[in-house]
Amino acid sequence: MNTGLRITAFAAALAATFGTAYGVGQGIDPVVADTPPKHQDEHTRPSPEPEESGGHAGHETPPAGGLQISEGGYTLDLETSRVTAGQRADLRFTVRDGSGRAVTAYQREHEKELHLIVASRDLVTYRHLHPTRAADGTWSIPVDLPRAGGYRVFADFTPARKDARNLTLGADLAASGPYRPKELPAPGATARTNGYEVKVAGALRPGKAGELKLKVSRDGKPVTDLQPYLGAYGHLVALRSGDLAYLHVHPNGEPGDGTTRPGPDISFTATAPSAGSYRLFLDFKHEGKVHTAAFTVRAGGAAAAEPGTPEGHADDGHGH
Repeated sequence: MNTGLRITAFAAALAATFGTAYGVGQGIDPVVADTPPKHQDEHTRPSPEPEESGGHAGHETPPAGGLQISEGGYTLDLETSRVTAGQRADLRFTVRDGSGRAVTAYQREHEKELHLIVASRDLVTYRHLHPTRAADGTWSIPVDLPRAGGYRVFADFTPARKDARNLTLGADLAASGPYRPKELPAPGATARTNGYEVKVAGALRPGKAGELKLKVSRDGKPVTDLQPYLGAYGHLVALRSGDLAYLHVHPNGEPGDGTTRPGPDISFTATAPSAGSYRLFLDFKHEGKVHTAAFTVRAGGAAAAEPGTPEGHADDGHGH
């Protein structure tokens, strides 16, 4: 989204088609189901020249995103604040400026005007959506959340205004029904999704940039023909356990730059705003479908799982 990294989180296979919609088209994206990966580990990616921040060398750690409903003169007006678990419903919202007017012009980033993330408070269910905007500024997309409980909705966008900065605003969403919270999946270095295996190397460090490198394989063979998705060969989002602070990670390189290869390795640079546990969601596209691999990592703890650590399993439902 912005240069460097921003705070966000992503993955879901949902379609949106509205006849009166304006601007953005349909949104169909990967989904992480409520069946959690059991073991997955930290991904840290070595950045070319990691810079310290947050008390290191006088730099400040970038603030966490998605914790506020209003920021920088803009407010996320979530019209749909409650849905029923297991039932399809339209999720509708508007971004409003300081005068209360609906925002109708946005900068396109990673091929979209706005990225929408929906994650359960226990970080087991995750959706990365691309809603449709109507001419009056109202955004909408159908959702079907599998489990009852609390969710956080993140809108990641940049207004089409001179010198506007990228924002990630967050609001709470409730899914009614019998609720049984789940434990955060344990850390592990491997995740499996739809027949693919993804391994992460590196460490997520608080207050210091580092590289997270993810390697994609299928049937024991490296995948070397990944397809561009949202302007990159992979899209990585991280959410902090506890408050769901949203960390959007910046990919290193892009398709067509002459140096970035289409797999099996996908590299990112990330800085954790604090120590703690994070849930990472990697979206990648292969053979026309988007898949999501999910990991739990710890910042400020052990760097990587030792060989033999149980592998995680992520079910990303259906892709594109």
